[in-house]
Amino acid sequence: MTISKTITLANGVEMPRVGYGTFRMKDHELAYQGVKDALEAGYRAIDTAAIYENEEAVGRAIKDSGIAREELFITTKVWNTDQGYDQTLKAFETSLKKLDLDYVDLYLVHWPKPTLVETYKAIERLYEEKLIRVPGVSNFHEHHFEQLFKECSVKPMVNQVECHPSLSQDALREFCAKENIVITAWAPLGTGIVFTHPVVKQLAAKYEKTPAQIILRWQLEIGNIVIPKSSTPERIADNLNIFDFSLQNDEVAAITALNTDHRTSLNPDDGYNQ
Repeated sequence: MTISKTITLANGVEMPRVGYGTFRMKDHELAYQGVKDALEAGYRAIDTAAIYENEEAVGRAIKDSGIAREELFITTKVWNTDQGYDQTLKAFETSLKKLDLDYVDLYLVHWPKPTLVETYKAIERLYEEKLIRVPGVSNFHEHHFEQLFKECSVKPMVNQVECHPSLSQDALREFCAKENIVITAWAPLGTGIVFTHPVVKQLAAKYEKTPAQIILRWQLEIGNIVIPKSSTPERIADNLNIFDFSLQNDEVAAITALNTDHRTSLNPDDGYNQ
């Protein structure tokens, strides 16, 4: 299956299918160099968050890259302790200043909290004021959306969730597809356990790709956006080099069948009390 390097969101905005993730890169020089290497390798989407504590480094790398702003797709997120209507607007202003940008392409509610409706209404306002191009959420289950749909005027267009062969999220992906919400997979490679699975190893040998590239291609084949993270220039480049081959339908199904509902992080329903 031929897959475009971008996906069209509900409002017509084009979002790159592969972005560079910066989770656990609090060291500013590490984050700066990672983003710089990613942009040089051809990435045009960068994912960060207030809680990652690296927005300033990300913004500096963007500025130093010399790449035109309109060619980039920048995502950040409002953290749990900043949720609520007024607090979210203030948190966004802080993030925008740290990133040294005039607008953000995608702004997400980082985790569903009891204040998710008020928080998302603030994001709707930012969208109306054209300070963000796309409103979205992260770590939302179906019932979180159902709560939101009762009161929001613009549906979230992206849901960033943990998704990998050990947690294929079939039901949630089906629900989001029906609602025209695109899934972005965080931890798209999982813990690496599946790298040594015979199915993945056989496909890597067949296509002369790394196990990581096979799994990332699987993500694209099932309709997801991916935001892999690495601080190694070679791996950063490899993670983007997944558009020159396709998996067969039975191969996609074989990887999806590896699902064990294993999470590397907590279930959003268990609460995130930070």
